[in-house]
Amino acid sequence: MRENLFNTYRPSEDEEYMCCNHRQYFKEKLLVWRRELAAKSESFFEDLKEYATRTADILDQSAQQTEIFADFSTRERQGRLLQEIDLALDRIEAGEYGYCEITGEDIGLKRLEARPVATRCIEAQEQFERLANARTRMVSI
Repeated sequence: MRENLFNTYRPSEDEEYMCCNHRQYFKEKLLVWRRELAAKSESFFEDLKEYATRTADILDQSAQQTEIFADFSTRERQGRLLQEIDLALDRIEAGEYGYCEITGEDIGLKRLEARPVATRCIEAQEQFERLANARTRMVSI
């Protein structure tokens, strides 16, 4: 295994898709992202301890509760993203990373570079979103 491939290498369309270098690059990219999110999670809990101090002013309490709620929402999104990263790492280990879960086609290096946890090619994702939007419109009628 090469050290620091993520810092010195960029996947190329000229290489075989999901070759060893591609897999290693995305694995390192996902691990770096995971460490950053985990560090933010730790700092969130440290910050939460500071919120324990109550203030007598009702407006200050309200503002503080709003801020806590926003922080919890962010933490929840980060938790879901950590799960997606773990699943992507599992797909790398299983040799399934980079391939659409619907069609089996290549997701594409550009898409994976932008969204390393992607599980669908652009066409399948767009179709999924169109169906989800249609369902949402039907429910709201």
